[in-house]
Amino acid sequence: MYKIILLIAVLGIAGGGFWFIKQRREKTAAAEAPQIQTAKVLKDKIALVVATTGRIVAKQDVDIKCKASGQVVKLPFDISDKVPKDALILELDPVDMQRQVNVADATLMASKASLEKAKQNLKLAEINLKTDRLKAEADVMSAEAQVKYTHMRFDRMTDLAAQKFGSQEDADQAQASMISADAALANAQVKVEELKAEEQSLELKRQDIKLAEAGMAGDQSRLDDARQRLSDTKVLAPIDGVVSVKNVEVGTIISSGVSNVGGGTTVVTLSDLSSLFVLASVDESDIGKVYVGQATAITADAFPNRKFTGKVVRVATRGVNASNVVTFEVKIEIISENKKLLKPEMTTNIEIIAAEKDDALVVPVEAVGRQKGKRTVTVVKEDRSTEERTVETGINDGNRMEIVSGLQEGDTVQLRRGAADSRWSGGDAGKKAAPPGGLGFGGGRR
Repeated sequence: MYKIILLIAVLGIAGGGFWFIKQRREKTAAAEAPQIQTAKVLKDKIALVVATTGRIVAKQDVDIKCKASGQVVKLPFDISDKVPKDALILELDPVDMQRQVNVADATLMASKASLEKAKQNLKLAEINLKTDRLKAEADVMSAEAQVKYTHMRFDRMTDLAAQKFGSQEDADQAQASMISADAALANAQVKVEELKAEEQSLELKRQDIKLAEAGMAGDQSRLDDARQRLSDTKVLAPIDGVVSVKNVEVGTIISSGVSNVGGGTTVVTLSDLSSLFVLASVDESDIGKVYVGQATAITADAFPNRKFTGKVVRVATRGVNASNVVTFEVKIEIISENKKLLKPEMTTNIEIIAAEKDDALVVPVEAVGRQKGKRTVTVVKEDRSTEERTVETGINDGNRMEIVSGLQEGDTVQLRRGAADSRWSGGDAGKKAAPPGGLGFGGGRR
């Protein structure tokens, strides 16, 4: 009896040990067996974005320089002050320029006096010439009449002397009178010829007037230049803006932006902040996805919890090659109402929305494979059996992929090996995963 009880105990212990070892092996085998990861086909918003960084710039930055050189006596605005258009930004000491205006003004007055004198001289010469011409013409007429008379008298006296009715002395006197009259006529005619020389002198006086007019015009120009230089001592704002840079203070001596070889002194920089833009550099591999009008999402390190929106307004035609890396400048206008929080030169993170759908069927990219040039997924049925299906895909945001055809919402798909760390895998794979990207558009770079 004792032996039977002992045998039963031994058999019980052996059976228990065998069952324990079997259970342990089954658990070990189950633990070592590969776990099948699955995910549900969901409807969700998906976007293909081009992510990059950029810096904020104003609509316009104007470097204000002064055409004149001198010492600053007025500088009414400081950094961050708003400046209306045509407001006085800067004034230089005007003493030297005013002195030059006074000298130029006096020189012009002298030129005007010289011109007036030349005109009066010409007028007087013209009057004298007219008087001399009338007198000379009268003298010629008188001399001609006297010549005619003396010649007739000489002929008469000569005839009378030949007929013994007159004396020879009378004939000789008549001859002398005739010769004197001829000489007087010749002198009168010479005076008429001399008037032609006076006419030439009138032309010289006219040329003097032209020279005086030219001199006065030159002096007028010099006066205008002096007045302009005087006005250049005051600088007015060319635009409505905000002082973003201030380089001088009252008392500073600045150089001209026109005559100085180095370009002159930049007094202040005015920024037009009515519109703000982001200048972003996009890699050449992504520039094909970017075009004017695309929406963008923007964040700034200064405001980590705020989002800003924008749109692409310009895509550079030519890229920039830096260390064999080609990028293209993309200009983005910030259009959200909270854009006033941003300031020029802030660094921003940008996501350009290249493609977007609000109600798309999406699966993890780990669920999609490729066989014979076609996209395929493994569908897990309710009885845990699997089926390979060919699908047509759409947008790929780097983490999720749009399924255009081949699947329905609620289908379960198997994730490919190597996807164990996917955010879609695990016991709650059927739950909607939060999309990456961080800007609210559900996507990262492709």
